[in-house]
Amino acid sequence: MQLRYGFRLYPSAGQRTALARAFGCARVVYNDALRARETARAEGLPFPKSGDLSKTVITRAKQTPERAWLGEVSAVVLQQSLKDLDAAYRNFFDGLKGRRPRMGAPRYKSRKGTRQAVRFTANARWSITRGGKLRLPKIGDVRVKWSRALPSVPSTVTVVKDSAGRYFASFVVETGPEEVLPETTPELGIDLGLGHFAVLSDGTKIDSPRFLRRAEKRLKKAQRSLCRKEKGSKNRDKARIRVARAHARVADARREFHHQLSTKLIRENQAIAVEDLAVKGLARTRLAKSVHDAGWSAFVAMLEYKAARYGRVFVRIGRFEPTSQVCSQCGVKDGAKPLHVRVWACRACGAVLDRDINAAVNVARAAGLAVTACRAQVRRAYVPAPRSEAGTHPTPQPATAR
Repeated sequence: MQLRYGFRLYPSAGQRTALARAFGCARVVYNDALRARETARAEGLPFPKSGDLSKTVITRAKQTPERAWLGEVSAVVLQQSLKDLDAAYRNFFDGLKGRRPRMGAPRYKSRKGTRQAVRFTANARWSITRGGKLRLPKIGDVRVKWSRALPSVPSTVTVVKDSAGRYFASFVVETGPEEVLPETTPELGIDLGLGHFAVLSDGTKIDSPRFLRRAEKRLKKAQRSLCRKEKGSKNRDKARIRVARAHARVADARREFHHQLSTKLIRENQAIAVEDLAVKGLARTRLAKSVHDAGWSAFVAMLEYKAARYGRVFVRIGRFEPTSQVCSQCGVKDGAKPLHVRVWACRACGAVLDRDINAAVNVARAAGLAVTACRAQVRRAYVPAPRSEAGTHPTPQPATAR
């Protein structure tokens, strides 16, 4: 499978100028190609192909006085910009055909965009020097902060400048079956939530770090300072970068937490099951900030690709599975319960169940995993018989939950 490895770059002043030139040229080529296709569509002409666009907006444009500065950057960067436009159109048309979620039509890139990127393929003859620097054509040897070794020779590198003004190098590498971990016994179900970030079927509860909530005071101060600055001024741009850096620190901390937890769970368990949560729907409620702060979708995506990478089993069950309503001991569906009910007693077998741990066990069982609730904090409790019909359940109940 293909993976991306990101590392921090520290370009010099001259290299930052060269990168800014590459970002601008790639943006101009993208916009020129998009304008050509939109013009052809408006006039009823055939859809321009990538080869014809390359000759028009790159090869011939370099020969004109208005676009002669396109020759100051690597031609590979410009060609990859056209491929990005092709990918944007392909995703748009696939969304219309129902092959993927719907996406909007490609839009023009703004010169004032805070995130910019250029991509170098093997044809650009970029390399990693013996001193550990990243050598880029017409940019130079850029200093890289290496945090780990690459598993294989990368095929492409993308240089990204984020909204906080930081530079990163993103390498695409191929990984093989040599990374598959030896088989192990445990199988795990995970119930994601807000009170606890994750509750495992073995009874473990992982607290939610709530990175955004803890940084709200600092973010509020930076945002207020930004609002007081005059639009278009240099002070406002500096304040915007301070806000972006504050948000970047929160996002980096959350991503690091997701990576550490997902790697630990994948290494220690042979199979993992999670519930397919309706994150978009929950993000439209009063819990929106807490839902976004948790980052469930990113965490589940990490579990999925790491399971495929290391030879583990990953199962995603349907979101309509009644995991919080079914007793993990006897399988009887005991009905819906309000959110403030964290511990409940089954009216059929009398087991006292922790709501979250019971849901995690049911998630694993719904996925077909062999889990037990031996450590799920289950205890027997005295349950009085119903007055209407002593010794039986007041309403017929299914023997097992489906």
